[in-house]
Amino acid sequence: MPFHPRNKHQGHYNLSALANANPALKPLIIPGKGGDRTLDFSNPQAVRELNRALLAAHYGVRDWDIPPGYLCPPIPGRVDYLHTLADLLGDSHDGQIPTGPKLVGLDVGTGANLVYPLLGQHEYQWRFVGSDTDQDALTNASRILAANPKLQPHIALRHQSDPERIFHGIIAADEHFDFTLCNPPFHPSAGAARDANRQKWQKLNKGKALEENPGLNFGGQSNELICHGGESGFIGRMIGESRDYAGQVFWFSSLVSRTANIPALVDQLRALGATDVRTLAMAQGEKNSRLLAWTYLDKKQRRAWRKARWPQPPKP
Repeated sequence: MPFHPRNKHQGHYNLSALANANPALKPLIIPGKGGDRTLDFSNPQAVRELNRALLAAHYGVRDWDIPPGYLCPPIPGRVDYLHTLADLLGDSHDGQIPTGPKLVGLDVGTGANLVYPLLGQHEYQWRFVGSDTDQDALTNASRILAANPKLQPHIALRHQSDPERIFHGIIAADEHFDFTLCNPPFHPSAGAARDANRQKWQKLNKGKALEENPGLNFGGQSNELICHGGESGFIGRMIGESRDYAGQVFWFSSLVSRTANIPALVDQLRALGATDVRTLAMAQGEKNSRLLAWTYLDKKQRRAWRKARWPQPPKP
């Protein structure tokens, strides 16, 4: 599945330009097939330096980095989520994507990488709150913001002190969000994570490298990759809590990596009274994924919300 049409990362990377943006990438560029130059995507350092280059060259982010072992997300796939979400907002707004700082999104599990707020602020000028259960991750996210002072007024960080909660303790009683987004942990156990990693390495013909270094090339702490019940369990809990904030969020959303998880989640949303449920196909790095979005607002409430919070589209 191709990337979203507004995604900057169509086709091959311009490695020369990216190495100019991040000189640390240059020694990691290797010969590829047919005389092309490429990167060893099984090398965690190469993936991290590529992200630093992409964020610097295309999104104006300086000094991005993550601590060893933390999730290093693929930028093209992450920005696809934001473009798909922007289209959803536009579909709710007479075809006009609402941009600017009046819109506020909640990034559930923002991680040490802070990628969604960084990308969304640049592409659509939205404001963000990023939440996480990992204080060390938030400390690194705060460091990224300190290195990019222009972003500090637009991105806030909040610690979720209860790992069993998602929205509770984060969304204040008088607070409203135009959207939420989340890249949920998708493995139910450490063993499942290892098995998935082994399959990925075999697909890449990296069996020898797997024996030498069984870690994930994109990293990830246990709370970033593993949770009770896996992906369906996490999203199910998110849906359950979302009902308590039915009038405070326009669109809730989450990535869903497994198509088989969708029917039960949709049934749960219908049972809780969601007025609109959407499943939107999208690319996510090397694999296809989907965005599950839902709202509890009726049409009258949505019109009032748009009028109060979103820039009004031009009259025909």
